[in-house]
Amino acid sequence: MANSKQAIKRAKQNAETYKLRHAQRSMVRTAVKAVRASIDANDVDKAKELLKSAEKIIDSSASKKVIHKNAAARTKSRLSKAIKSLS
Repeated sequence: MANSKQAIKRAKQNAETYKLRHAQRSMVRTAVKAVRASIDANDVDKAKELLKSAEKIIDSSASKKVIHKNAAARTKSRLSKAIKSLS
């Protein structure tokens, strides 16, 4: 356990940062899952609409360094590729 004031403060900050990032990462996963579900259902229009909102969430989390920028780009690329293969 933390002994100094500085270490106690850091521990509190780390706990809060974890909560925020965990929630943001969860939002990304949920958005991606929704797009994939519509792709599996062969619903192209809904998939394109969900992809737009998912891209915003993914870009936002990448800019906040919740996920790596290359991971964000890869995820967006794979989703758009899957939607194009349906058309």
